[in-house]
Amino acid sequence: MSGLPGPPRPPRATAPPRPAVHATARARLGAADPRQEGPTDLRLVPPALAAWVTAASLLDAAQEWVTGVGVGCLAMGAVLLLWRGRVGRRVAIAAVLLCVAAAAASAGLHGADLRRGPVPGLVREYATVTAEVEVTSDPRLTRPRVKGDHMAPASVLIGAEVRRVEEADGTTVATRTPVLVMVDVGSGRGSDRDGRGVDGAGGRGDNGGGWVDEASGRKEWGDQSDRGGADADVGPGAAAWLRLLPSTRVRVSARLAPTMVEGDRVAGVARVSGRVGPEVVAEPSGVQRFAGRLRAGLRAATEPLPGDARALLPGLVVGDTSRITPGLDEAFKATDLTHTLAVSGSNLTIILALLIGPPGLAQRVERRGLAPRLGLPLRTTAVLGGVLTLAFVVVCRPDPSVLRAAACGAVVLLALATGRRRSLIPALATAVLLLVLYDPWLARSYGFLLSVLATGALLTIGPRWSAALQRRRVPPRLAEALAAAGAAQALCAPVVAVLSARVSLVAVPCNLLAEFAVAPATVLGFAALATAPVALPVAKVLAWCASWPAGWIADVARTGAALPGSGVDWPGSWGGAALLAVVTGAVVLAGRRLLRHPWWCGACGLLLVLVVVQPPPLTRVVTGWPPPGWRFAVCDVGQGDATVLAAGDGTGVVVDAGPDPALVDRCLRTLGITKVPLVVLTHFHADHVAGLPGVLRGRAVGAIETTGFEEPVDQVEFVRREAARRHIPVTRAVAGEERRTGALAWQVVWPPPGSPPGVAGAPATPEPEGPNDASVTLLVRSGGLRFLLLGDLEPPAQQALLRSPAGASLGGVDVLKVAHHGSAYQDPELIRRVAPRLALISCGRDNPYGHPAPGTVAALRAQGAVVLRTDEDGALAVAGTEEELRVVGG
Repeated sequence: MSGLPGPPRPPRATAPPRPAVHATARARLGAADPRQEGPTDLRLVPPALAAWVTAASLLDAAQEWVTGVGVGCLAMGAVLLLWRGRVGRRVAIAAVLLCVAAAAASAGLHGADLRRGPVPGLVREYATVTAEVEVTSDPRLTRPRVKGDHMAPASVLIGAEVRRVEEADGTTVATRTPVLVMVDVGSGRGSDRDGRGVDGAGGRGDNGGGWVDEASGRKEWGDQSDRGGADADVGPGAAAWLRLLPSTRVRVSARLAPTMVEGDRVAGVARVSGRVGPEVVAEPSGVQRFAGRLRAGLRAATEPLPGDARALLPGLVVGDTSRITPGLDEAFKATDLTHTLAVSGSNLTIILALLIGPPGLAQRVERRGLAPRLGLPLRTTAVLGGVLTLAFVVVCRPDPSVLRAAACGAVVLLALATGRRRSLIPALATAVLLLVLYDPWLARSYGFLLSVLATGALLTIGPRWSAALQRRRVPPRLAEALAAAGAAQALCAPVVAVLSARVSLVAVPCNLLAEFAVAPATVLGFAALATAPVALPVAKVLAWCASWPAGWIADVARTGAALPGSGVDWPGSWGGAALLAVVTGAVVLAGRRLLRHPWWCGACGLLLVLVVVQPPPLTRVVTGWPPPGWRFAVCDVGQGDATVLAAGDGTGVVVDAGPDPALVDRCLRTLGITKVPLVVLTHFHADHVAGLPGVLRGRAVGAIETTGFEEPVDQVEFVRREAARRHIPVTRAVAGEERRTGALAWQVVWPPPGSPPGVAGAPATPEPEGPNDASVTLLVRSGGLRFLLLGDLEPPAQQALLRSPAGASLGGVDVLKVAHHGSAYQDPELIRRVAPRLALISCGRDNPYGHPAPGTVAALRAQGAVVLRTDEDGALAVAGTEEELRVVGG
């Protein structure tokens, strides 16, 4: 029977055909689909956060505390590993304790560098020493800032390590102590005794070549011109210092001083004279020379480009922000686009994406990019990606910020390239842990915090928001862009508010508009970087192609920043950050509900547009500023002067420009001034002329009129340079000159006619004691009102003015712009003769000069004047007629 065939078996049921799967995914939806993955793995997050907090806390702690924390956590971690019990929880706690011990050890070693050797003691003594220092960062040129009535001089800041120091007895001591070298290259000494007064950066700029203070994030300099950084006019000594490369050793004679900010990563400041070049004792390494040639080639390739593209492209590619102008920097800050100016993980991500193709396809059979087209297998592609990452770090300098950017960028791309979002957070936590252990100073870096927050937002919140938008029929690519920009802004905005005391309302749309141009500008820029050393003409063509997207990014920043409601002031504290986080959370929750109601979304969008654009008619109705029919306005520009005389619809004569272009520009925008037939600069002190670029920005200006006393020379040259760049004529005001435009008429009553010093053949004029006494003084008539604008005249010139032919016409003015910010130096007879009904004082809040003087305010009030001041009342606008005089605060 065994050989007989059995009964026929029923046919085997065949399974229905399965959908095609990706060769490597082994899942119906593909490994990149989040529905194929389990919950996020958060096991590495507590160790990373614990190491972060420990490093930030123990960097400047006593050695006993550091040792106690490290040994204690190490012992407890070892006990937990040897203890019998539940393995998972025990191992997790032990991992946290061991990471804390490692962070304590790293922080202790790095903190000890600031206390080891002879340098800390010499710093406390303000000693002058001869030392050999090794450059550790790119030199960066600070912009002069307004300090009182003058410009503090520029300096070159260099991160360095003292390697040898000669003591008083002639002995040489080897050491390794980090310091900030401050090379004085200006004409005077305007900085504080500790050497930090010029810019306050303390060597913590986020990537050499820039001047952004990563510790505070605040701009502390006046916007002197539209060209700054290393391209500014400097002497040969400063230029030689700016050419130094990292790893170069120089011999210096320096005066040591402590830093103003405790907990800084340098032991002190070394002040060096920069009138002569550095004495180089050891050339930079070959790697740094190679990187320097590449960076120099990129600068040469971008030299012929238009201004904004020329400045921006090196920053987009290698983080070289030395050409970024003050105005462009302010625009990027106002629109939260500053991250594009520094080396960030996005730079590296773009280049690696060019190699391996779009994220999520790296391990699939249909992967794209250059690698599969060249026939490179996946492992070779990974090795090549590692080589590109290493080259990126070398060219952009192995500073902590560059290492941070490389780590975060590589983590994001690696995790996304594998198509497994579940590995994103563990990868980011690993990067944070390793970076903090490598350089514990990053734990106190706001830049590091912002990088981690932005990366975390893109990895966690962004995909969820994108999916939610796509469910509401938003196109996928637009949904991804909106979600990424919104998520990054939501998490980073509270920290940015701490740094800038301001919240941008245009950050998300500006980032969206700029994002489309970042990738082509970066790719073309890197191509120009690689080509410049071997074929500079080709590199120039590539740079020219890159200038179009780079110029687009700059235009987006400038346009967004120019909107009247581009941002709102916010408390610059951690309490303010917490409040903003709560507000952001409420907006997100409300937004989820609003998405279900398109009409409400449209209404809210329209309201936001109105808040940002602020049409002048609507603004006047809502805020009452400027008041209808205003005649004269005093802008709130801090410790300085900037006033405006109304001369018709959108037209005004500007008298002085204040110390800060951003402030005077903002004031003119709120007043609706688009045409300026004349700018009168009463004298050349910086608190009256340094803001001139803000007046000229985006406005039609007819002419600039100045005093004939041309001092200080540097500010005279600055004014003439700004005027020449825009082809604006510069004339000289003298007493007796009369002008009129529309209903506005004015007469120059001071200085008297004559010649400036050194001009032969002209009538002799008494030499003014200084620029203040040569201030252009105007007697203005508008709508029946009389205004007297005294500039900064002091008692000798005020007395001479009363004796001049115009003195008899000064009695009984309606409005007086008080001289010299209301200082105590006023002539009582002039106050009695003028007898104003309204006295306006322009001065800065908490200024160190005590302006306005109580005696001056009392004397004005004794003559029956109503006294108002910008430090207490803000911007002031005068309206009305002779019978009904009104003043409104802005």
